[in-house]
Amino acid sequence: MSVSALPPISSSPMPVPPKRSAGTTAGTMAPPPHAVIVERRAYGVTRRNDAPRSSHALWTPSPDRPDPISLLEASNRSRIHDLTPIRYGRMLASPFAFLRGSAIIMASDLSTTPNSGIHVQLTGDAHICNYGVFATPERKVVFGINDFDETLPGPWEWDLKRLAASIIVAGRENGFSNATCREAAELAVRTYRERMHEFSTMSHMEVWCFEIDVRQLFSSLMDEADMQRGKRAIKKTDQRTVRQAERRTADRDLGKLAEVVNGQLRLKNNPPLLVRVEDPKMLERLRGLTERYRATLEDNRDVLLNRYHLVDVARKVVGVGSVGTYCGIALMLGNDGEDPLFLQLKEAQPSVMEAYVGRSRFSNSGQRVVYGQRLIQAASDIFLGWTRSGNIDFYVRQLHDMKYSPEIDELDKVNFTVYVMACAYALARAHARSGDAAQISGYIGGSDKFDRAITTFAEVYADQNERDYTELVAATRSGRVPAEMGV
Repeated sequence: MSVSALPPISSSPMPVPPKRSAGTTAGTMAPPPHAVIVERRAYGVTRRNDAPRSSHALWTPSPDRPDPISLLEASNRSRIHDLTPIRYGRMLASPFAFLRGSAIIMASDLSTTPNSGIHVQLTGDAHICNYGVFATPERKVVFGINDFDETLPGPWEWDLKRLAASIIVAGRENGFSNATCREAAELAVRTYRERMHEFSTMSHMEVWCFEIDVRQLFSSLMDEADMQRGKRAIKKTDQRTVRQAERRTADRDLGKLAEVVNGQLRLKNNPPLLVRVEDPKMLERLRGLTERYRATLEDNRDVLLNRYHLVDVARKVVGVGSVGTYCGIALMLGNDGEDPLFLQLKEAQPSVMEAYVGRSRFSNSGQRVVYGQRLIQAASDIFLGWTRSGNIDFYVRQLHDMKYSPEIDELDKVNFTVYVMACAYALARAHARSGDAAQISGYIGGSDKFDRAITTFAEVYADQNERDYTELVAATRSGRVPAEMGV
C-alpha cells in the first residue's frame, strides 16, 4: 500500500462468537440512580449471590479457548498490511509489551470469568501504561486514564482485572520479587475499593466534577500505604511529573517533528514511523475530513480552530496495540506561522469488547471513543472530536499538549507501587462517574476478600500471558507471523 494512502476498507474482525459471562443470571431489579445510597449499596451486596467475591480468583483456560495467535491475526486483517510486522515486533519485546498489544485476547478470556452484572463505561484496555497526567482546559495538571480506543459499556471487573494483571506482568519485568508484585497489585485493588467507597458517599455532582490533582497525588498515596521509605523522593516525583507535563507543548514538538525546507515549514520524514502525505488529492481529502470534524467539537471550539490553517499531514506509527491502524498528525499554524497546533487523527475500529457485550450504539467508532472519553474523564481535550473518511472512522485530539506518562521500566519498587495505586484511584473515579459507586462498593464490601481474589487472578493470568507470549515467539520463528524488531 502507498504510504500516503488511507488503509483499505475492511469489515471489523469478529473472531469468536459472543460468550455468556458467568454471574449474569436474572435477580433483584437494580434500583434507579436517584434511590438512596443504602438501597443501591444493598443491591450490590445481593449481586454476590450470582458471583461470589472469591470466585474472581479463578482462572482456567477453557478447552475451547481461541488460539491467541489466530485472534491477533484476525485483528490485523483490517489494519495497514505493511505495518503488521512492526506491531508483532513491538509485542515481542517482552511479556508486558505483548500484554499491551493483546487486548483482544484478554477480552475473550474475561468474557468467560464471573462478573457482578453491574456495568460501567469500560476503558476496555486498563493496563498501567494507559494512565498519566494531562491538562484541563484551565491548564490544571490532573491524573487519569488517557486511552479509550476500546471503551464500551460492560462489567467493571474487566477493567480492574486487566489493571491488576498488568501490574503483575510489569512488576516481574522490572525484576521485582513475586511478593513485591503481589503487594503492589493488592494495594492497587485496595485503593480501588477504598476510593469507590468514598465516591459512594459523595453526591452525584461531586463525583462528576472530581479531579485528581497531581501535585499531592503520589505523596498522599504513600501515606495511605503506610510506606515510610522514600517519602522525599515521592514528593519530588509529584513535582517532576508536573514539570514533565508542562514541557509537552506544541512549541517543543515543532522543533522535533517539523523542519523548514525551501522556506516552507513541513513535517520531517522518518519512514516508516513518520511519513509525509504528499499526494495533492489525498491532502484535499484530509482537509475535507478536518472540516467535517469541526462540527463535533464542544462549546463552539471550532471558532478557535478556525484561527489555524492546515500546513502539513503525515502518517505516524504509535503505541503497541494501535500499530497498523491509520494514525496521522496534522500540523496547523496560526498568528502568521508563530503559533503551532498539532492534531492527531487516529483510526477508530470497533472495540474488542463488542463481541462479548454487544455492539456500540454509535455507528461511528470515533464517536464511540469520544463519547467514552468525555464520560470517563473529568476534563477532556478541547479539540476532541470525531469524523469519517469513506467507511473509516477517526477521532481527533491534540498531540501531546501537557500529556505525560512515566516509563514503567524505570520505576523502583516504591515509585512503582505508588504509581499503580494512582492508576487504581483513577479507574475508581472513572467507574464512579459512569456507573453507580454505591452498587459497586456494596458488592466489594469493606474487607480485603475481594482484593485478595483479584490479586490471585492477576498472578494466574500473568502466567497465562507468558504462555501466550511464548506462542507468539514460536509463531515468529516458524514464519507463521512476520516480525520487525527494533522499529
